[in-house]
Amino acid sequence: MSYKVILQDKYDLSPLVESINLRDSLEQIAYQGTVNLTAVPDMPALNPGMSIRVSGIPYGKQSYVPLLHPAVIWEVESSNSGNKRITLTLYDRTVYLDKSEDEYIFPAKQTATQRFKKYAADWELKITALPDTVEKLGRAVYRTQSLYSMMFADLRETAKMGGKLYHPRMIPTGLELYEVGSNADVYILERIMETTQSRTLEGAATKVKVLATTASETGKEVPSKILAVAEKDTELYGTLQAIIQDDEVKPGAAAQKLAKSRLSGIRQTISVTAPDINTIRAGDAVMFGSMKLIVISVSRELGNPGSMSLELGTYDDVKRRFYLE
Repeated sequence: MSYKVILQDKYDLSPLVESINLRDSLEQIAYQGTVNLTAVPDMPALNPGMSIRVSGIPYGKQSYVPLLHPAVIWEVESSNSGNKRITLTLYDRTVYLDKSEDEYIFPAKQTATQRFKKYAADWELKITALPDTVEKLGRAVYRTQSLYSMMFADLRETAKMGGKLYHPRMIPTGLELYEVGSNADVYILERIMETTQSRTLEGAATKVKVLATTASETGKEVPSKILAVAEKDTELYGTLQAIIQDDEVKPGAAAQKLAKSRLSGIRQTISVTAPDINTIRAGDAVMFGSMKLIVISVSRELGNPGSMSLELGTYDDVKRRFYLE
């Protein structure tokens, strides 16, 4: 058996497991799992809110490591068509950041790192890795929204100002602010079972204007002030104009840098199905042939052998799709 499912650190549900599916994505903060079990009379009660963990043996290793941990049972569903089965929906504990709301007002010139420290202190979050995100952010007024939406707004602004890309992750030792593509072990994708490539102009921008709201002393509506304009490949793809409304960015070089960062042509996405490498997470870099790509999402079916489906994109495409648009 290449996986273990442990309930509340004392009940081993592994012998009852029919299948385990895990999903991780840059589009969501929480790592998600679905576990299908055969129900037996002496099994422990299973209820939402219980702690649970899923472990597996990494590619090329012999010992079990946590894959989805610390995790919580979010939903329990049972069915009976002669044989009773139970389906558990699990999330790592970052789900609470996505489901909990709060309000914050932050002054200008703070970094995302400083704001994460504030979130962590208020919500008693254990932080295991918190790099310096460097970029000084503008003033932020966050009214009644999820903690994750506020966190990600800070990270998006960091990227817009030319900073690195970061994604919050829950690991066994706590919450980390993970720099996208920074994994030390970059797996080479081999023994690929299926590949699909998609190329589209959807979401492309060959002309970008950065605008700032212009206040009018007379009270009349006036056009927004243009801070910068950037163009690229308009002859090749036509004019596809995007507008960035930003009252915090400074005119000149900073605004021009922001405009150029939003320019994009054809977006390419590669989908790969391959034998499972169960430690690959969304945001990791992998090698696909000669290309170093970022994992946008990974869906896996644990087993011996297991399989995984990856959605891959270039670093620049990931930046434009998740951090700039």
